Amino acid sequence: MNMSDTQHASSWSSVHMMGGLMIPGKLLTRALLNSRLVDNLSQSEIEILTSLITVQYFEAQECVNELDDLPFKDALMILVEGEIEVSALVSNEPVSLHLEAPGDMARIISFVGGDMMNVNSLVRIRQDSAVLLLQRSRLETLLSSNPSIVYGVLRNLVLHVHGLARRKSAEGELMKNYLYGVNGRY
Repeated sequence: MNMSDTQHASSWSSVHMMGGLMIPGKLLTRALLNSRLVDNLSQSEIEILTSLITVQYFEAQECVNELDDLPFKDALMILVEGEIEVSALVSNEPVSLHLEAPGDMARIISFVGGDMMNVNSLVRIRQDSAVLLLQRSRLETLLSSNPSIVYGVLRNLVLHVHGLARRKSAEGELMKNYLYGVNGRY
């Protein structure tokens, strides 16, 4: 991880560069909007939230173990550009995510669960990538001054996870129908 290339998102009007990877500010905004993390937040609330977000660049073939990087440990990851695979053990159950579209999110359980969950993850960078990182500790600084932002972000994360669960359930149902010839569709 090239920490010298980390930039705060408050300068999103500029172009961010790392090697051959050029990220215009509008791509950062698009990734945040695609993630739906800011749904139902006002423009001023979004600006406050983006001031807490950092942009992190990773080079292809890089691996990051969350235990090796404490600032990364409690951060929500939103893909801006590139391709990333995240493998984790959550309470001894394997979980894997493939991030390839701007706005894809990972590390949600580490972000909301903190030390209450036993999570060990490995992030593999498949191609030069840029991500938005929102550290839980930074979001928590808004609890007394802007609790509606914290509430909105957490509500949106719950809706995101619920959507993932619904899709997985539908995929399981389709697979069951296919394997067992249920409902006469196959």
